[in-house]
Amino acid sequence: MMKKFYKSTTNKMFAGVIGGLSETFNINASLLRFIYSLLTVFTSGVFLLVYVAAAFLLPKDSEVKANN
Repeated sequence: MMKKFYKSTTNKMFAGVIGGLSETFNINASLLRFIYSLLTVFTSGVFLLVYVAAAFLLPKDSEVKANN
């Protein structure tokens, strides 16, 4: 079964993208946020654009769970 990627409504700091990623793959959200911030700095902000795009494109967890 394929895992669905979504924004978390409970485990979020801004839009819930990293919280949804951590829930989907069962990884610590704090660790992912740290890795994300490093990647954003070392790629001159490219990952910030990826985050903003994901915030607009990904469904919320309640929408994904309602469709199942």
